[in-house]
Amino acid sequence: MNLNIDNLWVLNVAGIEVWITETIFNTWIIMAFLIVLALIARLKLKSFKEIPTGAQNVIELVVEIFDNFATETLGEKLSYISPWYFMVFVYLLSCCLFSIFGFRAPSADWATTFALAFASFSLMIIMGFKHRKGEYLKGFFTPHFIFFPMNLIGELAKPVSLSFRLFGNMLSGTIILTLYYGLTPLFVQFGIPVFLHAFFDVIFGAIQTYIFVIISLMYVSGAASD
Repeated sequence: MNLNIDNLWVLNVAGIEVWITETIFNTWIIMAFLIVLALIARLKLKSFKEIPTGAQNVIELVVEIFDNFATETLGEKLSYISPWYFMVFVYLLSCCLFSIFGFRAPSADWATTFALAFASFSLMIIMGFKHRKGEYLKGFFTPHFIFFPMNLIGELAKPVSLSFRLFGNMLSGTIILTLYYGLTPLFVQFGIPVFLHAFFDVIFGAIQTYIFVIISLMYVSGAASD
């Protein structure tokens, strides 16, 4: 395990260098896995049954649990955007689980966490103007117009703080595991790391995924609600 993000390939596209980093490559692997998983789920649901059994029962249970969770946070009027956050949740959770197999989690790269946080920030702005229109813009000037700079900074700080929270927590686990592998003899690098990976990658990663998603949902809900 390495703290540095390796640059695997450099592609030249129209005279512009495009770096394929370890984060991008690992993201592609996770995306391919999730796409295959989605295709399998689609095939399983092709013969839909009124009374679900087996795989259909599991798929419906997972979707229903997350849909109820997102609807409770967003409200009924915003529940239609819950599939986006289901994708974010599954992707971030997959990043944590794949790191068990020696992959560097893409969420331990700030570029990944900021991209997801910026997407939530953009969705927050869009939903704010869509559902509240001028009232949302007016909120930047309350309780007085002299507070506009502070309100603007507060809004711009949301994606930054959201991205750094996830990035910092995921990177901390990577640092601790890297130090363990680098400072311990070979004979203690079998068995014990299983518990470390179980805590930092599975438990800790799942908690941070939940926190990232629920805070994102709250930001969007707060922007769109009266």
